[in-house]
Amino acid sequence: MRWMRAAGRALLVAAVVLTGYAGFGVRADADVASEGRGPLTLVTAGDLTDYLSPLLDDWNRGHPDERVTLVELPDSADETRAQMISELRSGRDRFDVLNIDVAWTPEFAAAGWISPLERDRFPLDTFLRPVVDTATFEGRLYAVPYVTNAGLLYYRKDILDREGEKPPRTWAELVRQARTIAPKYGLDGYAGQFLPYEGLTVNVTEAVHSAGGSILRDDGARVTVDSDAARAGLRFLADGVRDGWISRDALGYKEEESRRAFQDGRLLFLRNWPYVYADASAQGSEVAGRFGVVPLPGPDGPGTSVLGGSNLAVSSRARHPASAADLISYLTSERVQRQVLTEGSLPPVRAALYEDPELIRAYPYLPTLRQSVLSAVPRPKSPRYDQVSLAVQAVAQDVMAQRQTPEQAVARLARELGAISHKG
Repeated sequence: MRWMRAAGRALLVAAVVLTGYAGFGVRADADVASEGRGPLTLVTAGDLTDYLSPLLDDWNRGHPDERVTLVELPDSADETRAQMISELRSGRDRFDVLNIDVAWTPEFAAAGWISPLERDRFPLDTFLRPVVDTATFEGRLYAVPYVTNAGLLYYRKDILDREGEKPPRTWAELVRQARTIAPKYGLDGYAGQFLPYEGLTVNVTEAVHSAGGSILRDDGARVTVDSDAARAGLRFLADGVRDGWISRDALGYKEEESRRAFQDGRLLFLRNWPYVYADASAQGSEVAGRFGVVPLPGPDGPGTSVLGGSNLAVSSRARHPASAADLISYLTSERVQRQVLTEGSLPPVRAALYEDPELIRAYPYLPTLRQSVLSAVPRPKSPRYDQVSLAVQAVAQDVMAQRQTPEQAVARLARELGAISHKG
């Protein structure tokens, strides 16, 4: 699993978008004037793109005394997180800025590894509203969003058109089409990311929230998963495997395996991130020009996506927070955010870009993505998020493998999350 693969390859690339930059904030408890200005270091996972260099060079040319140095960790999200935490626990000041998955913000904030930021220093009111919530913990801003993400439903438009059908808006429509239309064309019905890893946590969270439920509230202090909605969400996924419209092959899918299945013409429906659009449209794709994108369906209409993306946080031992603040302003400027989309094919956080006619012509999925982001929710917030995610994955795996009923699984998950939330 690559960096940010927890929320799709788009998040991996989102991490890479940031690898050219460092030092993005101001410690609220620091005297900026005494800290002064100087070079910055950004730590992130491995850089897998090359469009960052011009932006980094541009910054460094204009700020020769505040040059950015990149430290790349392994591609694996788990390894990246582990190495970051090891360095932060050591108390050393090697890193100024951390490029973190949006789900890590509460954990890093609660541990005191990242500093609270002054809200007024950053143009948060120009961002899509939900993305700011991923950067907060206990009512304070601890990071600045740079790239966002939301799940979308990809569908074979050519096949639905041939059948005289519209893309599904509800679970019932999705189930009917996946069960009756897909087999006529030798396709699997539906797939998401169902291997037990972070992607499964995302898919389960989306199902639970789409049904009107939640997993945790109050930054992880209150367990709310024991509900009819949570049972309905898990039942939707479990029934799909039992009834065959979710192939058992999909139980081994991460983002890339599911993308390839759709792109190779083996799926009628796919839940995945926006990055798939460019790949599936590229020359050589079996579905180029033959697919469409809509919001995820829910029980009674459009469902709820989980927010993905990447946040920039300032280490509590950052050396030059004044320089970092200027850099974050640069990175969140409309010009750079536009380049995030046009050169990186990544979802920006600036709201106005989603309504730009020129961009919409080039990226037709933008209105759908905007709708999905605006109705999306963060993953369960908790200072022990890694433990929460592992519990969700284990329970969901047993439900989808038909080893537990949704009722048994929800009761088990409520117990396990309660134990996690009460740890000292």
